[in-house]
Amino acid sequence: MAHKKAGSSKAGQGGNVAGKRLGLKVSSGQLVKPGEIIVRQRGRTFIPGLNVGMGKDFTIFSKVNGVVQFINNSRKKKKINVNL
Repeated sequence: MAHKKAGSSKAGQGGNVAGKRLGLKVSSGQLVKPGEIIVRQRGRTFIPGLNVGMGKDFTIFSKVNGVVQFINNSRKKKKINVNL
């Protein structure tokens, strides 16, 4: 008979995983070009406003040349505009 219990696998055995480089890439008041990434996020933490688009991975990017503006919404989410 075996004298040891069967061991279970550890959850963290996959090793170290590289960071996904999420977060704000441009701060409020900065100039952006068309297609420039403003925020990389998981889910809709920030929502797009004027002259701003959202990619399928929730990346928020600028559609025009302009200045970035963050607006506090009534809920938790912040809206991002790019003013010409």
